[in-house]
Amino acid sequence: MRAEPPGPHHEWLDAAAGPVVRPYTLTGGRVRSAVGFDLVALVVADPDAAPTGRPLLPEHRRLVTACRRPVPVAELAAELDLAVGVVRVLLGDLVSRGLVAVHEPPAAAHLPDNDILKAVVNGLRAL
Repeated sequence: MRAEPPGPHHEWLDAAAGPVVRPYTLTGGRVRSAVGFDLVALVVADPDAAPTGRPLLPEHRRLVTACRRPVPVAELAAELDLAVGVVRVLLGDLVSRGLVAVHEPPAAAHLPDNDILKAVVNGLRAL
């Protein structure tokens, strides 16, 4: 008879799942970033910036590496398999340290008028 290891057992966890870490442990218990990020905001790492002060957490380093090219916040969350809220908090840390820059999309007020867009589409159809 084989002895089962002590502790809780979950049928949805197996050896392939790897370690399970609660999101609040990655953010130090924080749930909001000091800076608000839109899901489609583009994030890009500053190639000349060097981390100073406290060493970066592994998740911070993964974010900086993933941002070598402009990437939307939502895509970063998907690539790193992290919750969007966690990514926003970690990005806020990186922005405050000057390691990444965030480029927000233009506000809806700055988008072209619908009449202009219709005129462009009609002009393209006429070609």
